[in-house]
Amino acid sequence: MFKGKRIILGITGSIAAYKSAFLLRLLMKEGAEVQVVMTKAAKEFITPVTMSALSGHAVLGEFFESSDGTWHSHVDLGLWADLMLVAPASANSMGKMASGICDNLLLTTYLSAKCPVYIAPAMDLDMFKHPANLANIEKLKEYGATIIEPGSGELASGLCGKGRMQEPKKIVEIIRGQFSDSGKTPLSGKKVLITAGPTYEKLDPVRFIGNYSSGKMGFAIAEEATKRGAEVTIVTGPTKIETSNPSIKRVDVESAAQMKQECVKIFPAVDIAIMAAAVSDYTPKNVADSKMKRAGDNLMLELKPTTDIAALLGKQKSSSQVVVGFALETNNAKNSAADKLKRKNLDFIVLNSLEDEGAGFMGDTNKISIINRDNKLMEFPLKSKQKVAVDIVDFLLLYC
Repeated sequence: MFKGKRIILGITGSIAAYKSAFLLRLLMKEGAEVQVVMTKAAKEFITPVTMSALSGHAVLGEFFESSDGTWHSHVDLGLWADLMLVAPASANSMGKMASGICDNLLLTTYLSAKCPVYIAPAMDLDMFKHPANLANIEKLKEYGATIIEPGSGELASGLCGKGRMQEPKKIVEIIRGQFSDSGKTPLSGKKVLITAGPTYEKLDPVRFIGNYSSGKMGFAIAEEATKRGAEVTIVTGPTKIETSNPSIKRVDVESAAQMKQECVKIFPAVDIAIMAAAVSDYTPKNVADSKMKRAGDNLMLELKPTTDIAALLGKQKSSSQVVVGFALETNNAKNSAADKLKRKNLDFIVLNSLEDEGAGFMGDTNKISIINRDNKLMEFPLKSKQKVAVDIVDFLLLYC
């Protein structure tokens, strides 16, 4: 995909600079020609010798060589590149980029770049969430840069939270779309709505009725559809999963009613809706304003049905729209899923059965079957949810 493409890899002062060696290697394997530009601080974390050996080019860092006066033109670099990637990008460097400060070769190259710019931040969680840093990120977005959202996990400080540079493989996946043939992919121009995760139905300010859905399947589909060129909006219930692809628009909700409200608002403008969320079928008829106290041996709850969002969209869909449903069954799975397909006016339905080991909520794998409107059944073996997402989107292409 990157064969013949010229990429500037900018490295700033961060402990995550060690990941840049792996990132460089992946880009080289994809066929890219990579010119590494490092700040002075970056050289304290990883040596230019390492990056030069991997790239096959001398690493640039200074405006000129003190030994012979050779000038490194930031203008020429900006014109040479097909893409500029700054990974890791420290809070300090992003602040300077946002303010137009040019006190090193990397920053002047950024201001001279005529190509798309991708930035992968890396810093401690408190630095990342500081209003000044977040304002700089928004400013860089306004200037046209694509921010590759950092992941969450254990940080160099020993703390745990958002701020670690996205993994090299994920970064390569994200920028791969920049070099797809003529920018066209199977879902290019298609707008896709995806629901994910559980819904929580409040009993009182501290309790709720919910389910075990993690949202992993819906998010995997969102990532795969985005890779294929779709403009994706994901409406998600409460989940710990973060959207790593910055082009995915995310809407967070809590209850079934909130999810319905957002879906109804978004649906008229989309081509495809994939209803992967595990939406509560019932919600409490009355929600207590304060915490319910324990009283007596039994507690009776009166529930009322929620709106069936998939059925609602299936009823509203035009002839040009596609609506995909999900069914999680525990018995008589195929017949139950086929009934839902017809009753909700879906184009096809993805069936998960809790009878299959490794399928269903919480896990990283899934085993699905797909049923279409002709009642034809296609079964798939147990796979990772990322690979299951590929199968689902591949099947979806038959309708596009």
